[in-house]
Amino acid sequence: MSENRLSRETSPYLLQHKDNPVHWWAWGPEAFAEAQATGKPILLSVGYAACHWCHVMAHESFENADVAGLMNALFVNIKVDREERPDVDQIYMSALQQLGQSGGWPLTMFLDPEGKPFWGGTYFPPAASYGRPGFTDVLQQVSTVFTQNKDKVEKNTATILARLKKAATPVAGAAIGREDLNDAAARLPAMFDPVHGGLKGAPKFPQSGLLEFLWRVGTRRKDDALKAIVALTLNRMCEGGIYDHLGGGFARYSVDEIWFVPHFEKMLYDNALLLELLALAYSDTGDALFLTRARETVGWLKREMLTPEGAFAASLDADTEGHEGRFYVWSEAEITAVLGAEDAAFFNRLYDVSRAGNWEVGNILNRTEAGVVSAEDEARLAPLREKLLLAREKRVRPGRDDKVLADWNGLMIAALARAGGFLGEAEWVALAQRAFDAVVSHMVVEGRLAHSWCGTKIVLPGLASDLAAMARAGIALHEATGAPEPLAQAAHFLEVLETHHRDPETGAYFLTAYDGDSLILRPLATHDEAVPNANAVAADALIRLAALTGNDAFRTRADRVLTGVSGATAKNVLAHGATLNAIDTRLGLAEMVAVGANREALAAAALKVPFPLRVVARAGDGVASGSVMAARIASAPAEGAAFVCVGERCSLPVSDPAQIAAVVGEMLS
Repeated sequence: MSENRLSRETSPYLLQHKDNPVHWWAWGPEAFAEAQATGKPILLSVGYAACHWCHVMAHESFENADVAGLMNALFVNIKVDREERPDVDQIYMSALQQLGQSGGWPLTMFLDPEGKPFWGGTYFPPAASYGRPGFTDVLQQVSTVFTQNKDKVEKNTATILARLKKAATPVAGAAIGREDLNDAAARLPAMFDPVHGGLKGAPKFPQSGLLEFLWRVGTRRKDDALKAIVALTLNRMCEGGIYDHLGGGFARYSVDEIWFVPHFEKMLYDNALLLELLALAYSDTGDALFLTRARETVGWLKREMLTPEGAFAASLDADTEGHEGRFYVWSEAEITAVLGAEDAAFFNRLYDVSRAGNWEVGNILNRTEAGVVSAEDEARLAPLREKLLLAREKRVRPGRDDKVLADWNGLMIAALARAGGFLGEAEWVALAQRAFDAVVSHMVVEGRLAHSWCGTKIVLPGLASDLAAMARAGIALHEATGAPEPLAQAAHFLEVLETHHRDPETGAYFLTAYDGDSLILRPLATHDEAVPNANAVAADALIRLAALTGNDAFRTRADRVLTGVSGATAKNVLAHGATLNAIDTRLGLAEMVAVGANREALAAAALKVPFPLRVVARAGDGVASGSVMAARIASAPAEGAAFVCVGERCSLPVSDPAQIAAVVGEMLS
């Protein structure tokens, strides 16, 4: 008899699948009798009601009549609720791990008619992507091998895996999978300076996208050597002349290979991206230097970059009175006049100040050769730096570019919200919220975001970079605060991006809107420039928005964008750090939902998971809805729980906030 039999069951999870066109059987002797009578192998699908990726696979494949028809023709299909039958789940989850694969739900296993497993996996997309074979390819390949080699099925696992790997590689070769990311990260260290950090040679730019990529892969693979490159680079920047040791903040780049002589301008976007890295490095190493530099950089932002409305100005000039760096450079005599001889001698020794000067017109303050500075010396230096900062304020200041740029503001807002939530700096989150509100209030006209706002002039329409970065900002603010408004704005910005910027040929986004100024061409770049590429920022935001809203259409868009740009990424890794990071987000984002009475404590604990690796939602706040979220809320214990999914695999509910980080760590490994 061919029908879906799950309507006879009582399990809420099984009943969720009762209307699938798949001819599901519940676990039991009747299903095995059917397999033995027909000679078909068994497709075993195990999940539970609150498992997000179980529902994704159900929507993509089990609700699809064509996929279901293939399943029905080739297999006897058994659906199991792991909470109802943990014994069945444990057996076949162990079998999957014995095959060398990471466990998780949904669990998809293939059995012979006797119930012996011969191959399996977790989530399969309907078509091949990101190094994962498509589900229809899996069905056909497994059935073929089973039919043609029944007596050798268990011995032919390697052959099956080889065929599936080939099926998972598109002819165009555009998809980038986990192993491709690992290979890219393995090649990068040879390009980095082992003494001073950063890419070898001069000039030296921060390369924040590549540093984040090394940090991500190092974290996932527990590769301390990769993370050490990030820490070394940040340490050398924090102690070098590229950092403003009196006022905080980083210059654009150094002209040399040791981070000593900066090109003295300060840009909003550099400091945004570096603020995020400093927060991650501090969490990893516990080195107070990184936390201090992060706090000093935010101090500079508040003191020198805020507009009256609460947004952020674009940049500070390198020149003063026609001379580069004049505002920042000191003579020995000037320092002695401010500090007195004894304190000046102490300060000068640690900050590389000499009578002859260390640069062409004086001394650039730096601690490149100072070594480790003791806590006692740091305490003595703090008031001396403050005195010098006050004296410096009397100089002619560098010019400030007061333009408010939506994309640069979006990057800084996101950085403040992410780092603030991660480090428990509530003031940073409030600063981010104020800036976000200012941009939305003054730069959104009839639903369209402007690119630039200065005085009474705004430049419309905005660019793809503006929409992507402000979407990133809204998502980060929503995570940090739980407020629904920033998330709604983020979704709106991404809708405008889709409507006005999509390239129908590649699926990626043009920089300019279709109704913008007429140009000889519409730019569509995939590589990073001074800021991360808009397509990568948009894809990352779409992935996170899908997790927060339960709307998988956003994830589908992200897949389309990443497919459109990953061919170029594979050819030039150095220029595509942001895309590599977006692909990493797509393949392994920790999706965490806090529900119930204890949800705020659970959400606060979830925010302590490093922000590149996770997204945090609070169920019941009016933004996360739909059947998946409803199932999570309904299945949570009275005191509340957090649900964690990583890389299309879901854990059991977590009720203790203190256990969230450990659960995520286990699933990431």
